[in-house]
Amino acid sequence: MAEIQIVSTTLVEAPAEPIFNKIELTSSDLKLLLAGSIQNGLLFPKSNSPSLTLIQHLKTSFSQTLKIFFPLAGRLSTVQHQDNTISFFIDCNNSGAQFVHAVAENITISDILEPIFVPSIVHSFFPLTHINNIDGVSNPLLGVQITELSDGIFIGCTMNHAVADGSTFWNFMNSWSEISRGYHVNQISKPPVFQNWFRNNCSIRLPLSIINKTSAKFNLPPVKERVFHFTKETIAGLKAKANSEAGVGNGVVISSLQSVLAHIWRGVIRNRGLKPDQETIFLLQIGFRRRLQPEIQDGYFGNAIQSERVQLKAREVIEEGIGFVALQMNKMISGYTKEKIRENIDSWIKDPKMLTMSEITRVVLGVSSSPRFNVYGTDFGWGKAKAVRSGPGNKIDGKITVFPGLEQGSIDIEVCVSTQDLEAMGNDSEFMDAVTVSF
Repeated sequence: MAEIQIVSTTLVEAPAEPIFNKIELTSSDLKLLLAGSIQNGLLFPKSNSPSLTLIQHLKTSFSQTLKIFFPLAGRLSTVQHQDNTISFFIDCNNSGAQFVHAVAENITISDILEPIFVPSIVHSFFPLTHINNIDGVSNPLLGVQITELSDGIFIGCTMNHAVADGSTFWNFMNSWSEISRGYHVNQISKPPVFQNWFRNNCSIRLPLSIINKTSAKFNLPPVKERVFHFTKETIAGLKAKANSEAGVGNGVVISSLQSVLAHIWRGVIRNRGLKPDQETIFLLQIGFRRRLQPEIQDGYFGNAIQSERVQLKAREVIEEGIGFVALQMNKMISGYTKEKIRENIDSWIKDPKMLTMSEITRVVLGVSSSPRFNVYGTDFGWGKAKAVRSGPGNKIDGKITVFPGLEQGSIDIEVCVSTQDLEAMGNDSEFMDAVTVSF
């Protein structure tokens, strides 16, 4: 497939002085320093506006959005202490966010959507690739790339995960699109909230030994990505089957997402040829904006997520059925109280452990993102996106990414595993019977 041409790369500043000089990072932020950025992008039909007019308009509205999301125009900064520890914060110095204009004139929308596997060219639609969050000390915390296709536009966004989670990411994208459509910065639907919820905004000191480990290089097996589409009707069927098999009562209801993720877990493990007693792990990212008391405001800027694991033997995942697997997820999530969240925070501060992608192995699946994010509400003025795709960041064997589907109530699951495993899943009738459409 043809390569893309980079037309220009510039740093865009916010048009006003930031509200704060610095913002301290919380435990939820710091644990992600050695992982990769959030990278998501949207594929749109081509705008009727002339190319240069469109690019300039997007750049101007991008700058206006940075006025209210000003930390993203800054950099990470550090303070080293005499006790061999280091602390990190966002220096709101308005050094600028990256804005890239690219052209891929021989690539069409169908070139992106029709192949069974996500074509590798999609990875080149994202800026600031192959760097870790800790590199935000010297690299922009935010980069966007506007790639013009022959009949479409791809807007790829890379955001440092040590300063923002998926909720913040999509709030930025939604806000940018609103400003692009003519909203004043004071009129956007969900202004970012720089809420001081974490221990009176205290600075956390990390042992230098943890940071100096960095993300050790490890050999990555070759992987591919495929997007599996689940309609509202098939999701309802999976949910009904999971609740029936689990036989739960007393107000316990296995959710639609838990049912779909259990189906994914079973589909991957069934096609990996693991030994029956091999332990397998499913890592869930749990948001806690509404789980703390008092609740963190919905527009909170930063990370408000914690990772938890559900562990089962391979034979349990395969043989016990979707109800059993989904129920284990349900039990873990249901027990995730505000006390548990605070306990995890306190424990991490005493003994910090950094998340690295080397933790994801052939017996571990890790899920990110959410079907609740307002992905398809991101409208820059020329209509709804045709699809969402993610970038190369954190793409390793076992990475599962969840998006809302284009049709209301549907869900898209991007599975990143080996080509062999993906092909086996595609030939697995038990798995594919629930997949109405696959891209």
